[in-house]
Amino acid sequence: MIDKKLNKYFDHTLLKPEATPDQIDALCKEAISADFYSVCVNSCYVPQVSKALSGSSVKTCSVIGFPLGACSTEVKAFETKYACSNGASEVDMVINVGMLKSKNYEYVKNDISEVVKTAHSFDALVKVIIETCLLSDDEIVKACELSEAAGADFVKTSTGFSTGGAKASDVRLMKETVGDRLKVKASGGIRDLKTVEAMLEAGADRIGASAGVKIIDEFEGR
Repeated sequence: MIDKKLNKYFDHTLLKPEATPDQIDALCKEAISADFYSVCVNSCYVPQVSKALSGSSVKTCSVIGFPLGACSTEVKAFETKYACSNGASEVDMVINVGMLKSKNYEYVKNDISEVVKTAHSFDALVKVIIETCLLSDDEIVKACELSEAAGADFVKTSTGFSTGGAKASDVRLMKETVGDRLKVKASGGIRDLKTVEAMLEAGADRIGASAGVKIIDEFEGR
């Protein structure tokens, strides 16, 4: 049985490169109307979103190093500072997948840690996007362990811009790895209530989706 406050699981998301300021405004209006948990956007839109959401309970969330995660640690830390300085209370950073796959674990941990230190100095939460579709099960476990060691608050499945999105089996593996110490966000390709239910059952604490309004309508019409 889903919590009656299903809306509060959702980060209402628009990350497409062609997204316009008018579309971002519409996203914020939808999020306020539905009382979602947050609005998640690329960092250039954080000031606009923070202003639009002012006075509501909806939080501002920014992606960092999105969607590849292959920019330098310094760039990620700077983008985090920019986002948090302009009103983001959560940031979703992409790990350096190539460094993880080459077993350069110290790099990956430091990459996450620098974002965590910056975000936490603003009392902002950090979700680490590990891009599960590119990882083996062992690599998913390792990415979760490194995220925890670096002080992150969440691990997150996907950007939604790679070869695949969230799978319930990956969410379950992530939750088994981090337990109650970190939270898990499922994101990428979540477009209906059945998928949301599967993610929550597998252990997800948050859902990232652009189809949140449609999903809530489906839930309320059940």
